Amino acid sequence: MRTVSFQDDVLPLKDKLFRLALHITLNAAEAEDVVQETLIRMWQHREEWPALQSVEAYSLTICRRLALNEAARAGHGNVTLEEYDEPAADHTPFDQLALREQMALVRRLIDRLPEVQRTIMLLRDIEGTPYADIARIMQLGEGQVRVYLHRARGRIKRLIEETENYGL
Repeated sequence: MRTVSFQDDVLPLKDKLFRLALHITLNAAEAEDVVQETLIRMWQHREEWPALQSVEAYSLTICRRLALNEAARAGHGNVTLEEYDEPAADHTPFDQLALREQMALVRRLIDRLPEVQRTIMLLRDIEGTPYADIARIMQLGEGQVRVYLHRARGRIKRLIEETENYGL
C-alpha cells in the first residue's frame, strides 16, 4: 500500500468536498462547516488510510453523510446545481442567452430528481468520479449506481424533450 499524506492526498480534495456539501446544504457557511468537520474526521481516522482503496471516496462519503445530516437538521429539501461555467466568449449574445437558459432548465430538472439520483449525477457527470468510488460513497453496488444514473439521465432527457415540445 502506498503512503497517504494529509497535505498531498486529503487537502486537495477540499474544493470537491465543498461543492458536494454546498449542493446538499444550499448554504455556503454550512458547507464550509461540513468540509471542516470532514477534514477533522479524516485526520482523526488517519490510521485507517493505508487500508483504504480510495481516500477520495472515503472523504466524500464522510462529507455526504455530514452534509445530509446538516441539511436534515436545517430543514433543506433539495439541492441546487450551481452554474459552473460561463458561456464561451466566441458565442454570440443570443447563443450565450440560449445556453444559459438551457443550463438553467437542466439545473431545475436535476433539482427535481430524488436525492440518490441527484447525488450520483453530481458525482459522475459534474465531478467525474469513477463508478466504483460512487458505489463506495453511496453504499450501493456498482450496477445500482449505473442503473440510477441511467434512469436519472433518461428522466432529464424526457423532461427536456417535453419542455421543448410543449414550451413549458
